[in-house]
Amino acid sequence: MTQRKLPDNLRRETLAVRAATDKSQYGENSEALFLTSSFVQSDAGSAVRRFANEEEGFIYSRFSNPTVASMEQRLAAMEGTEACIGTASGMAAILLMCMGLLKGGDHVICSQSVFGSTIRLIGSEFGKFGVETTFVSQTDVAQWQAAVKPNTRLLFAETPTNPLTEICDIRALADIAHAAGALLAVDNCFCSPALSQPVKLGADLVIHSGTKYLDGQGRVIAGAICATKKLIDEKLTPIMRCAGMSLSPFNAWVVLKGLETLFIRMQAQSANALALATWLEAQPSVARVYYPGLKSHPQHALAMRQQTLNGQGCGGAVLSFVLKGADADSARKNAFHVIDSTLVCSITSNLGDTKTTVTHPATTSHGRLSEAQRQATGIVPGLIRLAVGLEHIDDLKADLARGLDSLA
Repeated sequence: MTQRKLPDNLRRETLAVRAATDKSQYGENSEALFLTSSFVQSDAGSAVRRFANEEEGFIYSRFSNPTVASMEQRLAAMEGTEACIGTASGMAAILLMCMGLLKGGDHVICSQSVFGSTIRLIGSEFGKFGVETTFVSQTDVAQWQAAVKPNTRLLFAETPTNPLTEICDIRALADIAHAAGALLAVDNCFCSPALSQPVKLGADLVIHSGTKYLDGQGRVIAGAICATKKLIDEKLTPIMRCAGMSLSPFNAWVVLKGLETLFIRMQAQSANALALATWLEAQPSVARVYYPGLKSHPQHALAMRQQTLNGQGCGGAVLSFVLKGADADSARKNAFHVIDSTLVCSITSNLGDTKTTVTHPATTSHGRLSEAQRQATGIVPGLIRLAVGLEHIDDLKADLARGLDSLA
């Protein structure tokens, strides 16, 4: 079937719906799902050329599948990168990145406020193979600069961070990385390309957990890396071919469909989050609220420059708040009481769902960190994280008030 070529310079909202829709064989309007492990070659010569990368074509779904390719092309278009490679999960994306870019003797500078599993993977697991990691303050650019060594190869940050929503200055970190001959990777999970395009600020790689906002409904596990075609083809694809941390066609298809509604979901969920954060600041039992959309946030101005939706600064859909408590034990008890008093929110550590989720980071997502690591990153016993969904804002306030009011 003859395909019409999309116009150039389409906006991200249109790319989320229309990018990579040129693979139709029968005129289908919804992207096809190719559930197959392998692809038949027309002849032995074609097989030789495809295995040698001399001819384009699909071979084996561990590293080449039309549905996965469609998701990769759409996400790359939305992030403004040349290419993308899908992975089995967000952590698989970070694993693939590290395997492709690092070797024994290399040095990594990483934010101390990244996801707990990321800290363990980069700091501990890759340490077994001679990769050295220095963890620094997410927001102190001087610490990043001071940590640079002759063997520094990678700087890694997520912005906003989980769960305290700290914002890093992407442009400043990119300048530090490039002056040192290193690369900057940014985990864009919380913002998604609806709010932020890190490559436009100088980042070299963009990491995604497609499990979160890209899918948007908590249905599948998925990940991705967006970067230049050269970096992906030369550094990442060879590892994917043999290591197998590949994204399944079905999960890629689900993410494809999720991307179509990404912008309207992020707009509605971010609006709910701002309203909820503003309300929480006024509650007598709440000591502090962490949300980039609030003027009280330490990096509010930076967030409003780096994170935009419809031309306006946007804080995103994740917030955290700390409950008052005389000591650590009472603060944790109060946090558990508020969480257990909810009837609408889902008690789960996932985020990015249309359903609001609530969790206690110190004992879940960051529970495997040492107490010293949690203290260094502000993960205190009275901290609660909310990933705000699409429920009516008044119902969410009432759900939280059920526990908060009894603490006042």
